Amino acid sequence: MNKKTVRDIEVQGKRVLVRVDFNVPIHDGVITDDRRIRESLPTIEYLLEQGATVILMSHFGRPKGQRDPQYSLRPVAERLSQLLQRPVQFLEDCIGEAVEQAVQSLPRGSVVLLENVRFYPQEEANDPAFARALAQLGEVYVNDAFGSAHRAHASTEGVAHYLPAVAGLLMEKELRYLGQALASPERPFVAILGGAKVHDKIGVIRNLLPKVDKLLIGGGMAFTFLRAQGYEIGKSLLDAESLEFAAEMLQQAGEKIVLPTDVVVAPALEPNAPTQTVPVSQIPADQMGLDIGAGTARTFSEVVKTARTVVWNGPLGAFETPPFEQGTRAVLQALAESGAVSILGGGDTAAAAEQLGFAERMTHISTGGGAALEFLEGRPLPGVVVLQDKS
Repeated sequence: MNKKTVRDIEVQGKRVLVRVDFNVPIHDGVITDDRRIRESLPTIEYLLEQGATVILMSHFGRPKGQRDPQYSLRPVAERLSQLLQRPVQFLEDCIGEAVEQAVQSLPRGSVVLLENVRFYPQEEANDPAFARALAQLGEVYVNDAFGSAHRAHASTEGVAHYLPAVAGLLMEKELRYLGQALASPERPFVAILGGAKVHDKIGVIRNLLPKVDKLLIGGGMAFTFLRAQGYEIGKSLLDAESLEFAAEMLQQAGEKIVLPTDVVVAPALEPNAPTQTVPVSQIPADQMGLDIGAGTARTFSEVVKTARTVVWNGPLGAFETPPFEQGTRAVLQALAESGAVSILGGGDTAAAAEQLGFAERMTHISTGGGAALEFLEGRPLPGVVVLQDKS
């Protein structure tokens, strides 16, 4: 983390344009998980304490460059106002003369949220004129949207070419935890990878394998590795294009990769489907593996309990559908009790920890699924690269 942060620059009396990630789940106009909003509070509160005026911008959903009321950020402004315990003004647009006038006339110490930047196709195209129009609203730019830092969009990368650009406190925290895990982890260092497809994690596996002491593989992707070992996997998920890669990794890694020895199978992924736990050598042809078995959960838990650093990306079973959350739950429990530094990737991993009640017991849960994945692959994140260096 050799990037300047809000603490390294003078913000008093300045209009600070902050890119946040307020892409939160909303159902019938109600925010169902406000964690990303809560995670932005330290940066906003710091700027207000320093006497800055805070102009927030974010994307929400996929409106495909069109103004679409269902993707308005208005409900987020209301929730943010409750969390900050102060008014948050909402502007109906993110660029243009009316927005510029509204921002110029803000009393010092105000907080304002702009409308969804993705209502303009120029946002995702990283259009320089659009980036410049956004930049005109502030005197300093702060990127606190780690969840969008892997995208070179106008509000995440383009704006930084027109204003002094630094990291927010959430961005700093994300880079510190993930960066330390990759560069100098306390050992033993264990990675847990789950989720559906091997293909999505090829870069992560290649980057992590030389660094970790153990790599535990569960979820749908485990069946591609089991197939590469010659096991029949029934109707389980198979990423056929990645079979050769899986075989190559197993050959390279030796005992470093730990695969399931038993799995929970069912005829289909349905709530309360009839299940049985079978050894991986006996998966029935008409069944699909949907969770790691109890024996595997014990093995994984024993590895986790001896670890000092654990990075986890992807659930170990179809946790959204009972009873296929048991494996993920058991290993989360072991991790919570281990005393290890526990770093969870965003997306489904974060959702599983929240749903199963372990979120508060993890050291750090990333707010960015895709961004965390690309960081763990060792790829530079455009929204971070463009920020000012400390040196």
